[in-house]
Amino acid sequence: MESLLLQASIYLGAALLIVPLAVRAGFGSVLGYLAAGIVMGPVLGLAGAETGDLRHYAEFGVVLMLFLVGLELDPATLWGMRQSLVGLGGLQIGLTSFVAALGLAWLGFTWQEAAVLGMVAALSSTAIVLQTMTERRMLRTAGGRSSFAVLLAQDIAVVPMLALVPLLALRPSASAHLPHDAAEGPARPIIGFLQSLPGWADTLVMLGVVGFIVLGGHYLTRPVFRYVHASRLPEMGSFIALFTVAGTSFLTMVVGLSPALGTFLAGVVLANSEFRHQLEADIRPYKGILLGLFFMAVGIGIDFRLLAADPWPLIALTLGLVFVKVLVMAALAETFGLRGRDRWLLTLGLAQAGEFGFVLVGFAAQEAILTSLLAQKTLIVISLSMLVTPVLFLIAGWLSGLGEEQPAGRPDPIDEKGRVIIAGIGRFGQVVNRLVRMSGIQTVVLDHDMMAVQIMRRFGVKGFFGDPTRPDLLQAAGLDEAAVLVVAVDDRENAIRIVRYARQVRPDLHIVARARDRVHVYELYQAGADDIVRETFDSSIRAGRYVLENMGFSEYEAAQRSRTYYRVDRAAMRDLAELWVPGQPAHLNDAYVTRARQLDADLETALLEEAGQARPDPEAAE
Repeated sequence: MESLLLQASIYLGAALLIVPLAVRAGFGSVLGYLAAGIVMGPVLGLAGAETGDLRHYAEFGVVLMLFLVGLELDPATLWGMRQSLVGLGGLQIGLTSFVAALGLAWLGFTWQEAAVLGMVAALSSTAIVLQTMTERRMLRTAGGRSSFAVLLAQDIAVVPMLALVPLLALRPSASAHLPHDAAEGPARPIIGFLQSLPGWADTLVMLGVVGFIVLGGHYLTRPVFRYVHASRLPEMGSFIALFTVAGTSFLTMVVGLSPALGTFLAGVVLANSEFRHQLEADIRPYKGILLGLFFMAVGIGIDFRLLAADPWPLIALTLGLVFVKVLVMAALAETFGLRGRDRWLLTLGLAQAGEFGFVLVGFAAQEAILTSLLAQKTLIVISLSMLVTPVLFLIAGWLSGLGEEQPAGRPDPIDEKGRVIIAGIGRFGQVVNRLVRMSGIQTVVLDHDMMAVQIMRRFGVKGFFGDPTRPDLLQAAGLDEAAVLVVAVDDRENAIRIVRYARQVRPDLHIVARARDRVHVYELYQAGADDIVRETFDSSIRAGRYVLENMGFSEYEAAQRSRTYYRVDRAAMRDLAELWVPGQPAHLNDAYVTRARQLDADLETALLEEAGQARPDPEAAE
């Protein structure tokens, strides 16, 4: 017990000391964790047998991270990425593997060694890249989405790679698709049963597990979550969140799938669940701690004695790996039309090897494809390439101005609360704020644009700089006590995110939301908004009223028709929102089209009945 506490204290203390320094210096948390591992391992000599155990548990942080990434995507978004997954991701894996294997064979490696190491070179670090992009808010850029598609394709490709390794050994392997440490402990009977199945049955079991994750996530999680949350014990939320991730990881692992891929799929299935934000809040702290430990384990595992004994070949191989990946990614970025900062982000951000490379190398060593010495050298090259990744991101930022995408500063401390919270102070939110404040009602304004907040303050209107999508800022602004929340942010996805979170936390809160178009109205309606205002709807009706006035209608008649149109159309929007299906174009939804045509006919009837079926004389307008 004393040894465990001492080890935990050393790891946590090193992280607390070094990581904040790295972040303040602008290098990011990933480089800080790697530096902390290097200080503990190669420098202070604290690396030992426990390092392997540490990495074994810390790799679960990668699984948690992909679960959280999955929660940010819905199936429609994932289907929209299919071209990037198959095209960009597939080409990157194939070209990088081929070019790297060809180069290694030219250097004198056997074709089996070259094939395995080529596959290792094709993989990038999902943990480092996604963590860095999330911290720097790059994930929603075109380059960030393309990078994520490539990383996801690589995670999927790990499965056939693991199946291919035993074939390269030219000898059969009964457990080629299973982790070699999985046959120990309570899982032994399950794994033994799966190993005894014929190939066709094994495939059916794999498909059955995937189907269970999809259907179970859709139909079983809601009643189970409601049952657990009915206990009103806060810690139960963490229990069920961790159970979801751990259970999914186990199921996918024993049937030969990547646990990271399985939990990502579970996250995607739960992305439209009302418990999404609670899951994210419960998982995020564990993800941060375990990912930090993973990066520290990578730093600890670098054998600087082997590196010091023969440094230049290892450094040359590391630089060669980075060069090959930069070359391939630059060509693909040009082919797929990425320009400027997006091109540099994709090219340099994925130029390292990945954490799944450790798994492939260990598997290949067990199959006697790689010698022990070659495997250790490969691990050093992987670690060194991961170590230089933050530097590559800094170079990408310098080349393309990516640093401008970072927040302009820290959020303002919110020292007042109001009955009305306004998220977004653009041209829409400004009008709402002025009307409400001049009516004697105090408001709290949040906006992520520092310039807009400063301009507003010059005119005597107080606002607070900060990202309105952050739950902690909404809570600080008084979300628990507010009567009305006005969501006026420009980004449609951020608007939906704010509405969903506010509705989950405050079922009784009245939410007024700005929408860009009809589809955005439906999305906000399903997210929980009460009053939804299309930003051009009222102005369009006013313009139509002017047209009627100049076509022979009196001002009173034109105003009456405008009010009727407003009332009937808003009612129709709520009616159609019930029939709208996310991800399906409205014109392909037969029920939606039929109802829309019926509502249009009802609207025309209402306007004609109000006019007594009398139409104005066009000549009267002349």
